[in-house]
Amino acid sequence: MHATFKETLRCYKDRRLLTIFLFGIASGFPWVMISSVMSAWLKDEGLSRSSIGLFGSIFLAYSINFLWSPLLDRIRLPWLGQRRGWIVAMQSLIVFGCLSIANISVQDNLFMLALFGLLIAVFSATQDIAIDAYRVDIIGVNEKNKLAAAAAMATAGWWTGYGGLGSIPFFIADLPNWDWPQIYYILAALMALLMVTAFVSKEPVTNREQQQFSAQQQYTKILQQRGMQPNLLSRLLNWMLVTVIEPFREFFSRNGLRLALSILLFIFLFKIGEAFLGRMSIVFYKELGFSNSDIGSYSKILNWWVTIIFAVLGGMVNIRYGIYRGLMIAGIAMAASNIMFALMAEVGPNKLLFVAAIFVDGFTAAWSSVALVAFISLLCNRAFSATQYALMVSLGVLGRTVLASGSGYIVDWMNGNWSLFFILTAVMVTPSLCFLRFIRDDVNRLEKQTLNDG
Repeated sequence: MHATFKETLRCYKDRRLLTIFLFGIASGFPWVMISSVMSAWLKDEGLSRSSIGLFGSIFLAYSINFLWSPLLDRIRLPWLGQRRGWIVAMQSLIVFGCLSIANISVQDNLFMLALFGLLIAVFSATQDIAIDAYRVDIIGVNEKNKLAAAAAMATAGWWTGYGGLGSIPFFIADLPNWDWPQIYYILAALMALLMVTAFVSKEPVTNREQQQFSAQQQYTKILQQRGMQPNLLSRLLNWMLVTVIEPFREFFSRNGLRLALSILLFIFLFKIGEAFLGRMSIVFYKELGFSNSDIGSYSKILNWWVTIIFAVLGGMVNIRYGIYRGLMIAGIAMAASNIMFALMAEVGPNKLLFVAAIFVDGFTAAWSSVALVAFISLLCNRAFSATQYALMVSLGVLGRTVLASGSGYIVDWMNGNWSLFFILTAVMVTPSLCFLRFIRDDVNRLEKQTLNDG
């Protein structure tokens, strides 16, 4: 049964969503440091498209963060709680990375720039584990409709960090006597300011310890049955099994092997086309003839507001009509929006068309992100939310970052034919939509079952 319009709006009145929004800003902002700003800096320094595309390999950290995500479910840092403690620790390290980049010369030490970019990616990817787990944990098991609202606010926050705050360095870059290394001092200060949220927010209350203790007892019995005596080695092995193995075992056991693999494959495929477009977008804008201020105004600020508006609307659609429909609509729109950039490549630096393309792209990016975040959140067990969410998100990022690192080579192979490149990115969306259609009944049944259980 669909939620009423009044029930849908009521979901957005929850004060917890403000915290989720602010954490979303902190999650999106590091991408400015290692994506758009770094791409613009490298382009101004004369690096080739292929070299800039290869810098995207540092985003591999977001693809493999599930490898260390179990630590965030088991290790409690000695301040602020399980989730907020990790968030503050990682944000402090991101500030350190920014300050380090501010003192690097691209021409003299490109390797160090890549190294600190990689470190920021690792710290940011770890922060994302904690922030995503915080969002999943803070929404109760009987509040499934609010998962979509939380996903909408997280998406709006992410784009506020990436698009809203991300416009600031592009405006500063066009001012006299400012260069890109100096701008990284500004980025470090803004990141430090975002740390305030973790200090004033509430730590989620879950039954994580009880479920982990139950799993620990089960593994103790298994180890004893296999002849292991209670000692330091058996306790260490037990801890490793509960920390590393149990989150994945629980996910596959709860969903079944076929559905679990189907879900993971869909997540891997869903946003590949968008990632290829996004990795080359700044290079495309600059080659087309737009200034840094144009990019800041249209690509960042306009996209920011469009994303916020459609993230909220996308959340309302998911609450009212279900996650499957939200994903399907978003995927179709995402493919169609890439054609707008192909049209831009044919027309040239037309600001009106630039605005239209950014508007459509912002709508589809927001809608698809909200649907995907709500879908993944729905699948997580709160005892292992950091690990399970990171596993699924990492697969999506793997498709978007590792493969998209070759986007510059593809443009070069096409002899700079941007129109053909953007048409190719539109086609890339098709396999995921076919696969989503294939698992439609499973997704609808899973959503209905989870709602009833809540």
